[in-house]
Amino acid sequence: MLAASGPAPAVQVSLWHHYLQAIRSREAPRVQDYQRAENVLLTVLERVHALDPRFVVDYSRDLEAFQFALRSSDDPLLMEVPLWVDAEALLIEELGAPGPGDGPACCRLGVPREGAGLERWTTDDVFSASAEDSAECCGHIVPNKVLHVLRDLLVAAIVHCRLHRLIAPGSLNAASLREEPLHLTLLVSSGWRTIRFNLVPVVRRRQRLPALEGAQLTPGFPEGSVARIIGQGVDLVPASAQHWRTCTDYLLTRLLGALGTLQGHRLDSLSILDRVNHESWRDGGHSAGLTFGHLKTVLLWASVLFPAPEDWAELQGAVYRLLVVLLSCLATRNLPHFLRPEHNLLQDSGLDLNAVYQRVEAFASQPEASLRIHATHLGRSPPPRIGSGVKALLQLPASDPAYWATAYFDVLLDKFQVFNIQDKDRISAMQSIFRKTKALGGEES
Repeated sequence: MLAASGPAPAVQVSLWHHYLQAIRSREAPRVQDYQRAENVLLTVLERVHALDPRFVVDYSRDLEAFQFALRSSDDPLLMEVPLWVDAEALLIEELGAPGPGDGPACCRLGVPREGAGLERWTTDDVFSASAEDSAECCGHIVPNKVLHVLRDLLVAAIVHCRLHRLIAPGSLNAASLREEPLHLTLLVSSGWRTIRFNLVPVVRRRQRLPALEGAQLTPGFPEGSVARIIGQGVDLVPASAQHWRTCTDYLLTRLLGALGTLQGHRLDSLSILDRVNHESWRDGGHSAGLTFGHLKTVLLWASVLFPAPEDWAELQGAVYRLLVVLLSCLATRNLPHFLRPEHNLLQDSGLDLNAVYQRVEAFASQPEASLRIHATHLGRSPPPRIGSGVKALLQLPASDPAYWATAYFDVLLDKFQVFNIQDKDRISAMQSIFRKTKALGGEES
């Protein structure tokens, strides 16, 4: 005779998953907040387009809500305002190759003398006639003039939308509009949340970037996704008062979306670290520190370095993969841009990288101290997650970045108990990527 069975035991949820569940519970409200704010802004931009057809409303960037939901930080969001111009008919005048570690090369947008359909871009409000006697170029489209025109249009559009009750009272105020050197800042209220948008005029141009087409970026992403996304080309955005530059922000967001189609905890690990960064490393957003863009780049690189599905099957192991790559970049003071590895995202950041390193290392040593949603999670301090030997290894690079040679990186991965890396071919591939980027493992010895 079978004994009566009691109630099923409660499933024990790990602290990592409990923390993740709390983050996920806020994703839907954040998406709704973003969509409400975006609707307000799109209504205003529709009026801008009605006032001046040279500025277009872009309804195609549907991944911004997805990216906003992943974040806990409140860094400004990019809103691109495309210009209605045939970019292929413009003259792209490169100003020389950037130096080592610099950002993308700057250029000027020239209007050809014989250009048909470009008359609206030769008016004084956005155009500067060339002082040079050129047979091809009659002048240039000037970024700061474009920004000034867009600002005036936004003020007029906001006033019109408020008077005609096209936007909810209090959702948007022209007084919050500020003209920055390279963008316009606008605060949009959505329920109790205020979202800061950076509006940037962009020129859509299907410009091929040969440096982005290497096979080294293929592992870890869905088959064919990298080539398909990169093939969409890049935008041109203001780089200074007179110059433009290429912008790959949309491509990076698309690559992040591609990772979201894979099984595993890639995006979960990013969400966890972004919240820890916001709450612990940046003191609730009150201190300077790493941005969501920095952490997103770390995930993109980690996905290449750890391409196997089993690398992301366990949540804690997924987070530690990002931590090891992040610690490496902080120690070498070099976080390569994912699509332009020669550009260091930490260069001229103004951050105290030693202090940031210490905070990240402290979390890697004892993550439980930061995995708290509210005060009821306070309790006895748990033991360190990693042993004293590995902690000593982590502390060494803070004073001597040479320890982050490829061999040191491999030793550290092998020491972490959450890893089980025995595949020599994969380690060899990682070393090759480190050498090509000249960053994610230090210089070759």
